[in-house]
Amino acid sequence: MKVYIVKDAEQDIVDIYDFIALADSIEKAEYVLKNIEEKCQSLSECPDRDHFPPELERIGIFEYREIHFKPYRIIYQVVATKVYVHCVLDGRRELQNLLANRLLR
Repeated sequence: MKVYIVKDAEQDIVDIYDFIALADSIEKAEYVLKNIEEKCQSLSECPDRDHFPPELERIGIFEYREIHFKPYRIIYQVVATKVYVHCVLDGRRELQNLLANRLLR
């Protein structure tokens, strides 16, 4: 399957990189970026293996799945032979409203 990172998710990744580079180091930011990119690309094989985000599952939405590079959550959708990464978010945040607003607009 082909993996696509949508614009919002690209911005999430840039924001994560910038935050880590400022708060910690560029080396740590590069490490996190590399691992997030690898996780996203791993979705090209067996993307249905992962679970539904509980915040969406609770409201009956089952078209999105998630994988983790802790503490980050990568929210994606499988459509035919394509995988769309919609969000890369810090799992320590309260995400119910953010997920609903971003994915259900």
